Amino acid sequence: MKIRILKADDVARLLPMRDCIEVMEQALAKFARREAVQPVRLTLHAPSDAGILALMPAQLTDIGLGYKAVSVFGGNTERGLPTHLATIALHDPQTGAPIALMDGTRITEVRTAAVSAVATRHLSRTDAHVLAIIGTGVQARAHARAIACVRELTEVRICGRRREAAETLAAELRDELDATVIVFDDAAGTLDGADIIVTVTASPTPVFDAAAVGSGAHINAVGSASPSARELPAATVASARLFVDDRAAALVEAGDILMAIGDGMIDEGHIAGTLGEVIIGQVPGRTDDDQITIFGSLGLGLEDVAAAAHVYAAALADGSGTIIEL
Repeated sequence: MKIRILKADDVARLLPMRDCIEVMEQALAKFARREAVQPVRLTLHAPSDAGILALMPAQLTDIGLGYKAVSVFGGNTERGLPTHLATIALHDPQTGAPIALMDGTRITEVRTAAVSAVATRHLSRTDAHVLAIIGTGVQARAHARAIACVRELTEVRICGRRREAAETLAAELRDELDATVIVFDDAAGTLDGADIIVTVTASPTPVFDAAAVGSGAHINAVGSASPSARELPAATVASARLFVDDRAAALVEAGDILMAIGDGMIDEGHIAGTLGEVIIGQVPGRTDDDQITIFGSLGLGLEDVAAAAHVYAAALADGSGTIIEL
């Protein structure tokens, strides 16, 4: 039995952001049409709450079968390692035989931001041009690059816990984007007049006040994937038209939603639909220019498998990777 091994460099070359955005839109549309199957992720907590290991299997009709194994260890920052480390395995959908194993950390980075770009394409105002990012890590970088693919940004604002990290990120983005990049010290200033807001933090508590969000803004809430952590105030969630990637997962894992329910601010019916349902026209997205919209991103196994299948097809075409005999 032969398997193709694809390293991080292979994945980075074979999965450019613009391609990934289109792959994610197609995958989410398939999910909405019930052409993709996935359970809610299985999560194992490491001893002493050092981190988690999660398994995310999925199958998409005519695309692929596989799973991602991902660990999230917050202490890795001090070790000089990414907090998220992952591998993705693809299997032959006819025989179940493994056909590829590849770096999943790069795929997670790109596809997470690509999904937010899809949400921004469908839910933000078409004239949105000011992007505010709260957070300075890998996903902050990826989101700036991804959202610039779907909206003509004139200004990008960065805010984080450490000014030095925010300045470093801003310097990188100034070299890449055709937009003014500004560092802010507080969330209120960052969000004042922002059309698109991205939260990509590890904060367990809201990172801005509800009053800071202006009418017509679109929010991609990305950092919280735990029922006990939230980046958004309950009042913001309650005042917005809310979309998720998967209802079942959101009602188990999304702290932004579950804690707003627990506060009595919303109920399950507040979820207007999934992003896939918006893509296929089954559910309307933004209904007026003054409306606040939220996309609550948890990350789905089907997104990883779709991205990995794209990488695998490209690798077959150009001979990338190393073939090993199991």
